[in-house]
Amino acid sequence: MPCDLILALDVPTREDAAPLLRQLRGSVRWVKLGLQMFTAYGPDYVREVAGLGFNIFLDLKLHDIPHTVARTVESLAPLPIRMLTIHTAGGAGMMRAALTAQQESAPDLLLLGVTVLTSMDTAGLGDIGVAGAPAEQVLRLARLAASAGLRGLVCSPLEVALLRCQLPAEVQLITPGIRPAGETGADDQKRVMTPADAARAGSNYIVVGRPILKAPDPAAAARAILSDLGG
Repeated sequence: MPCDLILALDVPTREDAAPLLRQLRGSVRWVKLGLQMFTAYGPDYVREVAGLGFNIFLDLKLHDIPHTVARTVESLAPLPIRMLTIHTAGGAGMMRAALTAQQESAPDLLLLGVTVLTSMDTAGLGDIGVAGAPAEQVLRLARLAASAGLRGLVCSPLEVALLRCQLPAEVQLITPGIRPAGETGADDQKRVMTPADAARAGSNYIVVGRPILKAPDPAAAARAILSDLGG
């Protein structure tokens, strides 16, 4: 199935982001804005980046009581965003409330359930009282999310093949933890895979940050990844 690239715009300031976005226009279609940039610059920055022609994935990982998450989804609905994350660990009730709010206020928005962060491994899960390997917890949360009605999930690429066997085919899988072949160091990611392998496993979108942001030529790095994806 086709797989597309999402740039994780994990930089300190909008001034750092500006030249990167100028270079990457025309190469990258999707940009992920996370808590750091959203907290610093707010909704206006979302509109600014969307105004450059990028599709926006707003990665806020909402996790609160159902009412609060639903109202937050409603407050974000007017923004030009195409994807928004919530934590599946918030439970079925929270996910259903968020989904209802999304369907009523932003029907074209894809609500994504975050399963297990790619920074977590078996030891890290054990520290918070979750027994078993990450794949077991990912599958448990993914099934819960699908039963609640979500049609998009964020997971490590290492769990994609498993989820493809267990979930409805229409569920979109978005995978951070991507490192191009030959890239050294996984930074804070512990469950990683190359772009081509993630695509073959069944990812719909891969999320890549530092291998592009830190490259001498970010546009060339993005094009190389897209070539690996067959795009």
